[in-house]
Amino acid sequence: MNKTTAPLEIGDKAPDFKLKDDADKEVSLSDFKGKTLVLYFYPKDDTPGCTKEACDFRDNYKRFQSKNTAILGVSRDSTDSHSKFKKKYNLPFPLLADEGGKMTEDYGVWLEKSMYGKKYMGIERTTFIIDPSGSIREIIRKVKVDGHSQDLLTKI
Repeated sequence: MNKTTAPLEIGDKAPDFKLKDDADKEVSLSDFKGKTLVLYFYPKDDTPGCTKEACDFRDNYKRFQSKNTAILGVSRDSTDSHSKFKKKYNLPFPLLADEGGKMTEDYGVWLEKSMYGKKYMGIERTTFIIDPSGSIREIIRKVKVDGHSQDLLTKI
């Protein structure tokens, strides 16, 4: 893997981004200044683990809101794919389309993976908690979907 930048660490400034969401609206990091942001990266819309993770965030959404916390999901799927996924599962938070892959690379979650002995590039399921000033407060790599949102609620 050719890594030109060091991996992000707790305390680092979160890399800025500007991407379209599921409603084709441009979203950037600065939109969340003054709020805590849960930024979660997932491999693919409408697959079993990703659906379970998204629905878990949906089911706890009001609890995150009560802690002045926004949620953003990010994958390399298209805005159209995100829109269908969001509608199918009634997701109340934006899904960002990183079709060009810049954001997943900036955040260090585009990695070599292995399945059935085959190596390929993909998103490693990772969640970042970004504080109201834009600094990374927590990084959870190789996320286990079960209980993930409840675990995050205890960290916010």
